[in-house]
Amino acid sequence: MPDHDRIKAQIAVCDDPEKLRRWIINARNKNETDISEAAFRRLIAIMPHEQPGTVEYDFWQTIHAFEHILTEERGKTTRLARTRQKVARVGVIETLKDWAISDHRTDGFEMLLERSMPELTGEAIVLRHRESFEEVVVAAARTRLESAGVDVNALPHRP
Repeated sequence: MPDHDRIKAQIAVCDDPEKLRRWIINARNKNETDISEAAFRRLIAIMPHEQPGTVEYDFWQTIHAFEHILTEERGKTTRLARTRQKVARVGVIETLKDWAISDHRTDGFEMLLERSMPELTGEAIVLRHRESFEEVVVAAARTRLESAGVDVNALPHRP
């Protein structure tokens, strides 16, 4: 059995997306979920160009995570073109606001919950950055997560 702690330490400082993607694939092939999860989390942490801790960073981390998941599932590079176009048109805050107050859950919301990643949903980002949103948007995000069975108090908070 490989030394998982040593590998995780290497992953924690790796800034090479391709190397991280290879770790994910190799670990999944060997059924080493802790390694694949660590590499996936590191990959989505290094992909955004924005400042960590900002709403923009959290948003792009989610987009990169979702695109990675879809690319793996479909076997071809997948980009969220409509989401990227909307962000270019109205910005990150307005996009997150629209997701939170929509009458319907987004496909991304459903897929992230199915994969036990509620902290990556747009609604969780709204809660982490509540100062950037009107109270009605924060309340809608909280309600959507709670109605989906997510313990919002267990979600990670901003450092």
